[in-house]
Amino acid sequence: MKIAVPTEIKVAEKRVGLTPAAVSTLVSQGHELFIQAGAGEAIGYTDQDYLAAGASLKPTAKEIFEAGEMIVKVKEPQPSEVAMLKPHHTLFTYLHLAADRDLTDSLVATGCRAIAYETVRNSAAQLPLLAPMSQVAGRMASQVAAESLMLHRGGCGKLMGGVPGVAPAKVLVLGGGVVGTEAARIAVGLGADVTIVDAKLDRLAQLDQLFNGRIKTQAAVSSLVDQLVLDSDVVIGAVLIPGAKAPKLVRREQLSQMRPGSVLVDVAIDQGGCFETSKPTTHTDPTYVVDGVLHYCVANMPGAVARTSTEALVAATLPYVERLAKDPVTAMKADAGLAQGLSVADYKLVCPEVRAAFGLGLEEARLSA
Repeated sequence: MKIAVPTEIKVAEKRVGLTPAAVSTLVSQGHELFIQAGAGEAIGYTDQDYLAAGASLKPTAKEIFEAGEMIVKVKEPQPSEVAMLKPHHTLFTYLHLAADRDLTDSLVATGCRAIAYETVRNSAAQLPLLAPMSQVAGRMASQVAAESLMLHRGGCGKLMGGVPGVAPAKVLVLGGGVVGTEAARIAVGLGADVTIVDAKLDRLAQLDQLFNGRIKTQAAVSSLVDQLVLDSDVVIGAVLIPGAKAPKLVRREQLSQMRPGSVLVDVAIDQGGCFETSKPTTHTDPTYVVDGVLHYCVANMPGAVARTSTEALVAATLPYVERLAKDPVTAMKADAGLAQGLSVADYKLVCPEVRAAFGLGLEEARLSA
């Protein structure tokens, strides 16, 4: 298989689809690897590293897409990249299509086969390719929240952990999955007063044991959660419905009742965001204010720690790349969890969750193509 890795072009995105070590592994299995020149330079992977691993360099994205049969990326393809996709391509990357109808329609029109990291499942029905970035984003969420509380960042001027004689900030985490757990871990470490909300009582029991009483837990009863939102200094949105749009958990009218300088961190922004007032931001312009409440809604949070994120992501994706490189259709037929990652194929949108998000019905089978 000819496998190609372009330079990421999303704003402030420096992650790369494959590390030199992963390239070496794939080359040893008989595959041809093409890397766009400079793709890993920002995080310490030099062109010489990739050459030494057995890859060929291509100077432009156009040449990369022309050379590759499988395109391995990190973030969803930008318009200029979509324009270079052809029916013979297999695209393997994060897609988050439910939040972007325009991207979905343009990707379908290419005729390519597109497999989304975020909906691939393992034998335990977990999301192995989403988990590493969820861990990074969750840990970052509390870090950026702590910084955003500072006056010069637009916050209310509270120290996350307080000091003796002064109460710590109240942090509300909406969702007790991977993101929420990691966000709580860092917030607790900073000394915050942390409450986690989740709809599953068994998960709340697990979290209570995991944190050994250092957090509060709350079942997702809307009236109680609404009051917690108003009483919090930081609200971290960490909800996930795999492949689908995130539910809106904080309404616009609630913001005017929150304390001025409170902070909302929406980790679900890739899936449309879980606050009504959320809109995607970038690392170069990460926050904005609505009704006195600071919003942090960066759509590629792990990109800020691109070296760590790349290594964690590629460790998870490489086994799947190896299988897809032998033959994508055979690989998906042999692995139902991998097949759940198939979003687009043969000019059709085949992901049920995305189809439902757009009100298209579920008549298309994932492997119809």
